[in-house]
Amino acid sequence: MMWDSFWTAFALVLVIEGFLPLLSPQIWKRTVAQIAQLRDGQIRFFALLALAVGLLMLCF
Repeated sequence: MMWDSFWTAFALVLVIEGFLPLLSPQIWKRTVAQIAQLRDGQIRFFALLALAVGLLMLCF
């Protein structure tokens, strides 16, 4: 049962991640280029922030 929830969550991540490149590829490419210009520490900070927000959402 736990694996069913995992695969459902993974599928939803793929669906959500696919929206921006589908709707506006130019904005998506510009955003990826801007992210590539960030320092490693900045990327790690945003990743940590995303993880923390995700965990908080799961708790509530």
